[in-house]
Amino acid sequence: MTSSTIDDLAALLAPLRTPFECKSLKAGNRYCMAPMSRYFAPGGVLTEEGAEYYRRRAAAGIGTVITEGTGVAIDHCVAADTVPIFDGDKALAGWERAVEAVHAEGGMFVPQLWHVGGCIDFNFPDSPHAPLVSPSGFAGPDVAGGREMSDEDIADTVAAFAKSARHAKDMGCDAIELHGAHGYLFDQFFWDKTNFRKDRYGGPDISDRTTFAAEVVAACREAVGDEFAIILRVSQWKTYDYEVKLANDPDEMYRWLDPLASAGVDIFHASQRRFWEPEFTGDDRNFGGWIKEVTGKPVITVGSIGMNRDLMEDFVEGTSSPMLNRLLDLMKMFERGDFDLVALGRVLLADPDWLEKIEERRIDELTPYDRTIALKQYEHP
Repeated sequence: MTSSTIDDLAALLAPLRTPFECKSLKAGNRYCMAPMSRYFAPGGVLTEEGAEYYRRRAAAGIGTVITEGTGVAIDHCVAADTVPIFDGDKALAGWERAVEAVHAEGGMFVPQLWHVGGCIDFNFPDSPHAPLVSPSGFAGPDVAGGREMSDEDIADTVAAFAKSARHAKDMGCDAIELHGAHGYLFDQFFWDKTNFRKDRYGGPDISDRTTFAAEVVAACREAVGDEFAIILRVSQWKTYDYEVKLANDPDEMYRWLDPLASAGVDIFHASQRRFWEPEFTGDDRNFGGWIKEVTGKPVITVGSIGMNRDLMEDFVEGTSSPMLNRLLDLMKMFERGDFDLVALGRVLLADPDWLEKIEERRIDELTPYDRTIALKQYEHP
């Protein structure tokens, strides 16, 4: 990126400063904070430091704050005791502080409702937690994880998502996001390597294996009403296989996602490792661009925006430097209509003021991402 382009960066990104509205989500701009687990919640209760963490990003101009994954109202939802929960008086009081703090800065607040299924927590594998559950007793290909869910388990888990969704609406959140990505519970139902069920929650086609997620979406829709926005985060890659594809072509993607849109998803959050990479051969649209094509729904794009390495490479290398060249590609995709919102992850971990610095041309002040510093944020007072 040339110096003249850097000087014009604020103008280049100006379209992302336009408002966005979808039902209850009425954001002042197109920037979202991506959900990232922070382990700020000893005993499942978000701390004051956690609330401040969210407030600071909203104060620096992020229009929509999507929280870290927060467990729903059932005991087997998470695999670490410092993951926040979205149920119970103490836990909800912690979230209420965060909602108020973000709203005071003019931001939208969106809790991400999460169930890990059969996945242990790789950051804290020895953390105490309730016994895990999964569709068929697997968390990955030939990787055992959780006991196989009974019909009662499934019904109780659907109800737990709906209960937490209702909590979100009642406390004044602006939308909810359901975590359907990265190999966790929804994804364990989607994937034929982890779902071997012979009942209506399994089957040979991806459309068969959407039933559980569609029931959760429908239950949440009933709990929150027609005008409260529901976001669903999906991905092709999994914790156990970064190259896997649930949908190998647009038709398969339609069979996967159309039942979820019909059940009540308003916005899809398209998680990929590198936003600039085409999803299918012969077309340069990324994962989000194809989701918008096949569903017609608004889309959030995400994936190494503003960084020179993706998240998985950072696990090895440990650091990423700010990289702005790809922002040109991002804006071309936005202008073409491939996505509606953009989520920022590690750039906001590294630098809460990233957006302000970009728009004020303070490029030399951008802070590189350092995994060792980010991990220190997992420590609790």
